[in-house]
Amino acid sequence: MVRLRGPLADRSRWRADECSIAKAMDAIGNRSTMLILREAWYGTTRFDDFAARAGVTDAVAAARLRRLVELGVLAKRPYREPGRRTRDEYVLTGAGRELVPVLIALMQWGDRHLQRDGGPLDVVDDDTGEPVTLVPATASGVVKDVDGLAMTVNRAWRGAADPPG
Repeated sequence: MVRLRGPLADRSRWRADECSIAKAMDAIGNRSTMLILREAWYGTTRFDDFAARAGVTDAVAAARLRRLVELGVLAKRPYREPGRRTRDEYVLTGAGRELVPVLIALMQWGDRHLQRDGGPLDVVDDDTGEPVTLVPATASGVVKDVDGLAMTVNRAWRGAADPPG
């Protein structure tokens, strides 16, 4: 359990109304959106491929891709095959690339807790083949156990007078 510090220590004095986890889940937290993101990470760029590989209808794929573009997670890039009209393909933006650790964490959690024998895929370093793991670490790179974490108020946040969740 994370240790709540300062004004956060008394949970009866604040609410998590501006919670970034809730906002992120509202933006990208459904199954079809996560599968579209998985496919973008795997290199899928074309609309039909997103729909087919994520196992969603064209309408769902269109809605999810549109939302991810609105959020700045994906960008549309025009392409044209010979003899065909110009269409858009979708690529991860910087904000989309920042979500890759989330995808890896979900995959590895599923491997450990929902799959037999560790799951079908491993994420490895492209140069060495060494398995990649995600762990909490400080900005200086010190790996921390989850029991060694604390939560404090971000004083630079615009609503710092009312501690966020």
